[in-house]
Amino acid sequence: MLAMRDIGSLFADYATYHRTPGNKWFHRFGIPLIMLSGLGMLARIPIVPYVDAAVVLIAIASVIYFILDWRLAVLMVIVSIAFYFAGGAVPFWINVALFVIGWILQFVGHSVYEKRQPAFLTNAMHLLVGPLWILNDVVHIVRLPAISYL
Repeated sequence: MLAMRDIGSLFADYATYHRTPGNKWFHRFGIPLIMLSGLGMLARIPIVPYVDAAVVLIAIASVIYFILDWRLAVLMVIVSIAFYFAGGAVPFWINVALFVIGWILQFVGHSVYEKRQPAFLTNAMHLLVGPLWILNDVVHIVRLPAISYL
């Protein structure tokens, strides 16, 4: 189910799936790898002249991000453009390898540390929330709910 809510409630829900320091550590590396390599692979799929699948994804995600929080959206657009060009410059096979490694990190974090399924399995919106949550972890624009680490 694709449920759009305010950024605070999305972050609060996402945080309930990411309580342990180990899981958060794996996500801090895995999510950027997935984003970088995913955009790098999608950049190779032309849609119309000068527009590829990565540009379409960035545009759609950016609209959602601006609806949720314009401050994080501006930063995420900058990060997305940088990842788009960096991923596009990397050979395809490296993007595939990084993509697989990024997902392995996600599932290790959830299976070894969190002992809970990934958030996107219950709410597909979390596929877009994850990168925003990691970005916010770096810049601290949106106040996150207090989490007790188990």
